Amino acid sequence: MRLSLGQHLAQVQTMKLAPRMIQSMEILQLPVMALQERIEQEMNDNPLLEVLEEDPAAPEQAEERENPDAPTEDEKELVVDGEHNNVEDFERLVNLNQDWPDQFDERPRPSATRMEEEGDRKHDAMANVVDRPLSLHDHLLHQLGELELDEALRGMAVRIVSSLDPEDGGYLRSSLDDLLPPDASAEDRARAERALEVVQQLDPPGIAARDLRECLLTQLTPGMPCYEELKTLISAHLEDLRDNRLPAISRATGYSIATIQTVWEQLRKLNPKPAAAFADRVVPTVTPDVSVDRDDEGRYVVKLEDDRIPRLYISEYYRRRLASGEATNDEKEFIKRKLNAAQWLIESIEQRRSTLLRVSQAIVDHQTSFLDLGPEHIETLKMQQIADKVGVHVTTVSRAVDDKWIQTPRGIFPLKRFFVGGTVSADGEEVAWDIIRIKLQELVDKEDKQHPYSDDDIVRKMQEQGLKVARRTVTKYRQKLGIPSSRQRRDWTAS
Repeated sequence: MRLSLGQHLAQVQTMKLAPRMIQSMEILQLPVMALQERIEQEMNDNPLLEVLEEDPAAPEQAEERENPDAPTEDEKELVVDGEHNNVEDFERLVNLNQDWPDQFDERPRPSATRMEEEGDRKHDAMANVVDRPLSLHDHLLHQLGELELDEALRGMAVRIVSSLDPEDGGYLRSSLDDLLPPDASAEDRARAERALEVVQQLDPPGIAARDLRECLLTQLTPGMPCYEELKTLISAHLEDLRDNRLPAISRATGYSIATIQTVWEQLRKLNPKPAAAFADRVVPTVTPDVSVDRDDEGRYVVKLEDDRIPRLYISEYYRRRLASGEATNDEKEFIKRKLNAAQWLIESIEQRRSTLLRVSQAIVDHQTSFLDLGPEHIETLKMQQIADKVGVHVTTVSRAVDDKWIQTPRGIFPLKRFFVGGTVSADGEEVAWDIIRIKLQELVDKEDKQHPYSDDDIVRKMQEQGLKVARRTVTKYRQKLGIPSSRQRRDWTAS
């Protein structure tokens, strides 16, 4: 093979996305709250963008301008009288910089309404800041501070507390040797064991356990119901309880099935994750992007929930500045660049509104049965169907519904919730997988717990109802729904 350098011509086809198209796709994919933040950021970066505000006094001002004999605000004689408070005259002086910005400032000032809205948003953000809850470490260290411990023992206990993770339930995953220096003596190891005993006596019960068995045992207190039986089952038969092997437990312990069931009920009152209450559980606020309601004719109609999205327009001041010819070349280049960016943003937002509205309406039209009768009547739906109906590419539909929520008479749902696959029933009709899951849950709820259905039994029961489902599909959905196996669901009480 010979290598050489040279020049040659070649004709190839490549597809490149223009910056304008990239921005439109990004804007389309943003949910309403993220879009609001994006607009605020763009307004901070682009002085040509202004908010279109509706002034309730505008009609009255228009009527006044229709009367040519009435003097305008600027034509009124300005009289400064030291003996009287000329409030109106001074208000006119203050407002001159808003009426004639090119005479006072090269940049437009935000209106009072916009400043008030900005203040309200900041106030709402500050008011909705979540208070910092008491952490697990602070809770345990506060209790340690009330105990009389020598400094060495207290220091080891603090080290153990610092290694606990509330997200992990408060278990001690590190060994005590890992918390000690490499040259630790036997006395240091004994002190670490005593420190662990001290920490395990703190609140919440079961804290700093090294495994589930130790966590449950440390929560037992003499005198509680079934104390001895609980110690026996936790110490030697946790796996048997997990797998519902009650007859095996009965043969090993001599307890009756009824006694084991009673002890099991007491066991369920213990907490397998003592520090769960201290874990961060931030529930995100869901803001619907669209809502749906019935019109007078009974048809479901979609409405965009974009009242908080400001309506943008391009500053007239900069338009005049560019058209007047007074701007320098650098100013013209700057204004033209920002003008293009502002136009692209406004058009992208409007295109987002149009696309999201059409896609949402097409989804609602297809899932009318869901809104009328409930989730068990959801229809199979693919994104390609909506793309064909709306006349856009399927990726556009995907971006339009991504991270978007819809407010319906049946609650708030993600728009992706309405896209479901399915199977074919015995009569040839398509059945959504959601309906299969609902039927599966109904069969398990109504089964005889002394003889629960196996996965094969569930397949046969569904076939009797005209639903063709594979056994592996039943197993997958059963596990997703958190339904135990037939052995674990069996009730041994009457056996």
